[in-house]
Amino acid sequence: MSSRKMTGARFIAETLKGYGVTHVFFVPAILRQTLVEMETVGIHRVLTHTEKAAAYMADGYARASRKPGICMAQSVGAANLAAGLQDAYLGLSPVIAFTGRKAPVARYRHAYQEIIHRPLFEPVTKFNAEVDSIDQLPFLLRQAFREATSAAPGPVHLDTDGYQGDITEASELTSEIVVESNFARYPSNRPLAEPETVKEAVKLLGKAKRPVIVAGGGATASGAGEEIVKLAEMLSIPVATSLNGKGSILEDHPLSIGVVGTYSRWCANRVVSEADLVLFIGSHTGDQVTNNWTIPGTGTPIIQIDIDPCEPGRSYPGCVALMGDAKKTVHELIRHAGAQQNRDEWIQHARGLVEEWRVQIKPLYCSDATPIRPERLCKEIGEWLPPDAILVVDTGYSGIWTGTLIELKHPYQRYIRAAGSLGWAFPASLGAKCGAPERPVICFTGDGGFWYHLSELETAVRCSIRTVTIVNNNDSLGQCLKGVDLAYGDRPGNKDELFCFGSVSFARIAEEMGCCGIRVTQPDQIAGALRDAQCADRPVVVEVVTDPQAKAPEPWTPQ
Repeated sequence: MSSRKMTGARFIAETLKGYGVTHVFFVPAILRQTLVEMETVGIHRVLTHTEKAAAYMADGYARASRKPGICMAQSVGAANLAAGLQDAYLGLSPVIAFTGRKAPVARYRHAYQEIIHRPLFEPVTKFNAEVDSIDQLPFLLRQAFREATSAAPGPVHLDTDGYQGDITEASELTSEIVVESNFARYPSNRPLAEPETVKEAVKLLGKAKRPVIVAGGGATASGAGEEIVKLAEMLSIPVATSLNGKGSILEDHPLSIGVVGTYSRWCANRVVSEADLVLFIGSHTGDQVTNNWTIPGTGTPIIQIDIDPCEPGRSYPGCVALMGDAKKTVHELIRHAGAQQNRDEWIQHARGLVEEWRVQIKPLYCSDATPIRPERLCKEIGEWLPPDAILVVDTGYSGIWTGTLIELKHPYQRYIRAAGSLGWAFPASLGAKCGAPERPVICFTGDGGFWYHLSELETAVRCSIRTVTIVNNNDSLGQCLKGVDLAYGDRPGNKDELFCFGSVSFARIAEEMGCCGIRVTQPDQIAGALRDAQCADRPVVVEVVTDPQAKAPEPWTPQ
């Protein structure tokens, strides 16, 4: 392809199109000429109400499509955009953020709306660069895609010249559009672990009497579920997942033991705590998945597969480190594993604990109580969930309820959850729908999370983004109830001021904003409401009034 003269605006638009970008999410005014050029090449421009929502939408788009998500904001909105990248950074999501900054002559002179914002992006990005001249644009834009999708994915930031990026986009350059297609999606490459460490891992798996697999977000990103199930079946190994790894094994599979850690089923924690070997596949070993580093216990032999060489051994020193792509490396374990292992007693023990958990939860699953129990709501969602649905959920109780109670039983169902930012799920679900328009996208959030970005209902209507948002409405930040009770003890006072909201009808608000709003107050109304939501021709909010006293179970912890 020969070089040609063009503006920075045209170069950015054509490059993004070449990398397969279909949507960008932004708050004005930023790269206006670029946005005009994007229209000519067929990229959808989604105007949002806040910079954090733009970042969350780009994040949801990236996780659903496995392509980098693009978000943009001018100089004064850069701090908000950086705050929105925290979840993408924690969730290892490839988001590319564009901001503008005023020309150098304006710096250090109290320029209106301007602070030095590049340092704000440093903790939440893999790559953080300033575009100082138009000559830098071609290689920095390519590097942005390369950084975002390589190894463990993550956000990047390009700070363009001009507080709206106007200097960069108005400048002219002579260049060709170079698209490195392997960096248009993630994983962009699939490195393989060293053969000797693979063989060592196989020997340890063969000797173990009570091994367990813990599949994490890296397994999901790699698409390693089929290989993980095959290895587990071959060697008779129970499989737990992190929240990010949920769906790596279907949850009605006899080897599935559920989500482990702090947001968990007690049966999964029990099984992992009793293991004499734990194989982590694409999973960080942080406090959430290990229940504050108590599961597995200190001294338990560990095998860790990770594409990031800095991860194995971070929390469990002395582990056998297989540094490579999850899908390819597990395939190599299968190739070297040999004969099927007989661990009938261990498998029956694990199944027995799972069945005991099911018996224990059944009364709440089937509860007819009003206000509605969240367990009953999750049961109804699980039975209704379309076979190709993407379920996008918030943090806190939303993550606990859905992660432990909604079972994924179809290979094309996906579970995407906030990495810690309350309010993330609703805008992220809009981005997910843009990234996977042919699939049903369902958001699960509480009223506390939904309040954050309620204004984006207007965005959903304006841009015809047809998602179903289920609001678990208990008029409070329910997860705070226990902490507030502990803080007050026996002292008198107004506890409600610390975690309760006024009662509103989100269904009515949704209707006023052009969505379909459905309010559910009785358990036997849930199934019909979900069916109606699926048939609607516009965005839907299903508001379910639930018990404000309902508490998620505490994680099981070894004595």
